[in-house]
Amino acid sequence: MSKQVAIDQEECLGCEACVELCPEIFGFDIDEAKAYVIMEEGGDEDCIDEAIGSCPAGCISNE
Repeated sequence: MSKQVAIDQEECLGCEACVELCPEIFGFDIDEAKAYVIMEEGGDEDCIDEAIGSCPAGCISNE
């Protein structure tokens, strides 16, 4: 079973830290002012872990 990256949209502050760290995995919706997941199946685990650790809202999961 593979992991899936997700962002809790209600908790996202729109800081774009995840987008800056992993632009191939996360995108930013300017209209909603929220980050979203481009590649749900994940990618570079180290990058995802860094994004999770850098998220001030703690709204990114990789399960």
